Amino acid sequence: MEYILIIISAIFVNNILLSQFLGICPFLGVSNKLSTAAGMSMAVCFVITLATVVTYLLNSLLASFGLEFLQTISFILVIAALVQMVEIVLKKISPSLYSALGIFLPLITTNCAVLGVALTVVQKSSPFAAAESGMFNLGEATVYAFATSLGFGLAMVLFAGLREQLALNNVPKAFKGIPIALVTAGILAMAFMGFSGLV
Repeated sequence: MEYILIIISAIFVNNILLSQFLGICPFLGVSNKLSTAAGMSMAVCFVITLATVVTYLLNSLLASFGLEFLQTISFILVIAALVQMVEIVLKKISPSLYSALGIFLPLITTNCAVLGVALTVVQKSSPFAAAESGMFNLGEATVYAFATSLGFGLAMVLFAGLREQLALNNVPKAFKGIPIALVTAGILAMAFMGFSGLV
């Protein structure tokens, strides 16, 4: 039951894009087309999940040596290495997606959503975790990271679909481009607020 609550909370109630406002750069930059938004979502999903598992274990190692002050810099280095790995794999497996993502793929390194999830997992106590620990264990951390990245992907894909639909409509000249995208993102965020009483 704890895992189900973590999943629902991470995807709908505390959506990382629409509730916590982390990862806005790719949200606005790569959401013009549904295909690139889906590709970016998959890349971010992989990076967030893997980075959270690695940083969780790294944090345990740092804590055992009393080196918690190195947490942020070590997490950034781990995330940068994982993004380079994803970039190499995408270039080999899907060159079209690699070129479509363009500059936004290396920007996953500086995507605050990736670092935000890793830091949240190791610093914030979980209301769903066992009472004696008060923190996520590795299984809960992995589920939380994967669910959070699914929430990121859901918001990206929904927003990309809405932006594609808006491109076909007659939008007033003052609202064309980013202004109507921001208004749409605000309405989408309000729609996700409807899930707040769920968990």
